[in-house]
Amino acid sequence: MKEISKLLDFRSSIRVLDATIRDGGLVNNFMFTDEFVKQLYEANIRAGVDYMEFGYKADPDIFKESDFGKWKFSKDEDIRAIVGNNDSPLKISVMADVGRTNYKRDILPKSESPIDMIRVACYLHQIPGAVEMIEDAHAKGYETTCNIMAISTSGENDWRAALELVCKSSVDVIYIVDSYGSLYPEQIQRICSLYKEYADKYHKEIGMHAHNNQQLAFANTIEACGDGVNYLDATYGCLGRGAGNCAMELLIGFLKNPKYNIYPVLQFLEKQIAPLKSEGLVWGYDIPYLLTGLLNQHPRDAIAFSNAKRTDYVEFYNDLTGRD
Repeated sequence: MKEISKLLDFRSSIRVLDATIRDGGLVNNFMFTDEFVKQLYEANIRAGVDYMEFGYKADPDIFKESDFGKWKFSKDEDIRAIVGNNDSPLKISVMADVGRTNYKRDILPKSESPIDMIRVACYLHQIPGAVEMIEDAHAKGYETTCNIMAISTSGENDWRAALELVCKSSVDVIYIVDSYGSLYPEQIQRICSLYKEYADKYHKEIGMHAHNNQQLAFANTIEACGDGVNYLDATYGCLGRGAGNCAMELLIGFLKNPKYNIYPVLQFLEKQIAPLKSEGLVWGYDIPYLLTGLLNQHPRDAIAFSNAKRTDYVEFYNDLTGRD
């Protein structure tokens, strides 16, 4: 059990990152209006959020631009249309997937871009490619993170090998990513301890990105916070792929730093998130996502199940487990 002082303590080193557009874009193919994104940007500033992730830097040679909204590609000119010169403390981030981003062409030098941080996402087998992208972004003047996805599918030896490689790079933050929402707080504690071993050795920060398949995204995030993790991801109303993420309203309400303000978060939920739900956009905890989380599986089958409006949960569980 975490000491209560670890949960109630004030820590100025904590940074909150809003991933609503990026993770939420996986729900609606990034079809957010400029008004939605502008109001989110302004809400984040008023709420004291530290980073706002606009979306992916996807390669338009791989993904058809006509199939997605603009935040699949997060072009600098589109970000500038929202933030102008970004005369605020809020920093701008984008995510770049290994193998899906033409980073040498599409990520310009920081001096020419409104972006502050490049978040490189990869699986364990893609670590060498991630390091190459991190070094490119670092040389261009950006803050960088490495978001190692689906860590719940690998063991400690794999984690150690990956962390050694990543932490030797110029990366600023290494992220724990519970992609399938399958981890429990006790596991998060052990993983944080392992990450911290390498982060301390190489003077890196640690981040936490949680999914809510078992309704543990918030619990796992504050567990990580209590274990010394400083970079915490959240989304407004849990908006994100499948079961969604740690709720921004929960995290801002929990943190003790007086710079964070829950009122702008609630206002955005009322004015923008509630209408998305009433218009029929579907995300958040549900039985199919629970089942893929319990079984430590990618939520793609649960997403298809939900999109088909199925409710035969027993049959779905049998399909997932290979039972006749």
